Amino acid sequence: MPRRIMPASQPPLWTILGAGALGGVLASLLQLSGQSVRVMLRDEQRARLHPQFDFTSLDGNQHVLDIPRAFPSDIAQTRRLLVVTKAGQILPALRPLVGKLPREVPIVLLHNGMGIAEQVAALFPDNPLLLAVTSHGALRSGHFTFRHTGKGESWVGPYNPAAQQHTALADDLARALGQAGWDEQITGRQWQKLAINCMINPLTALHRVTNGELTAPRFAEALEQLSVELADVMQAEGMSVSADELLRRTLAVAELTAENHSSMLQDMEAGRPTEIEAITGFLLECAERHGIAVPVSRTLYQAIKEKQAQGL
Repeated sequence: MPRRIMPASQPPLWTILGAGALGGVLASLLQLSGQSVRVMLRDEQRARLHPQFDFTSLDGNQHVLDIPRAFPSDIAQTRRLLVVTKAGQILPALRPLVGKLPREVPIVLLHNGMGIAEQVAALFPDNPLLLAVTSHGALRSGHFTFRHTGKGESWVGPYNPAAQQHTALADDLARALGQAGWDEQITGRQWQKLAINCMINPLTALHRVTNGELTAPRFAEALEQLSVELADVMQAEGMSVSADELLRRTLAVAELTAENHSSMLQDMEAGRPTEIEAITGFLLECAERHGIAVPVSRTLYQAIKEKQAQGL
């Protein structure tokens, strides 16, 4: 009797580039929703111990998950590439994949800040490129130990025409996250998140406070000034937004995430580079292009840069 040849198993639907807090939580949620996923690590991490994921969900339940690892040499077996690294790590992580990632594979960028997509599009001009934002909370408390700390909204949308064919990404993300929508004007969503990050991240990092502490009276004037600066720049960029609206959104996020330490504060405390360039630095570039004065944002930017230079 002839031997039956089984068809080769299909590569995982999702390849996540970045095993930080958010990457680990997303990988866990995707697998728990029944979707196949793997995490791509750097080549120098091949020899390290790669234990199972220890994941704690919002309801406090603990899961031990077998999530496959992959490396840049495996990139040809990629169906979707979800990039969830820090903003400053995106280009170094993607450059080794140039000429190796099949041109039909969609690339999804999910990171804080703005100004990165243009550079990624130059590296991968033929690939569908999508942008995503999320307000889910994530924490990494150890080696492959992750906790989902807050449920939020997620949105994904096209950066280039080729990405228009991948609306199903939003549906699949919704299966894992509980909510995820497709937005043709995803840049507007990015700006909304950038504004909140420009207000919360530098202040919490400099004053070493939780998000919720920003609702105290001592931060009111700074937040009001920042909201005016951000509204001026966003209006110059063609968005209809008011300073009062930005302030309300930011205070609402600070209250909803009251116990959280912002990503910039976590980076400062761990001695890691922050994402100040992709957040406030991007804002400053836009303000300069439009001839708009943003003195409070500039002061915060310079203060963070000085702290980083001092290793504080």
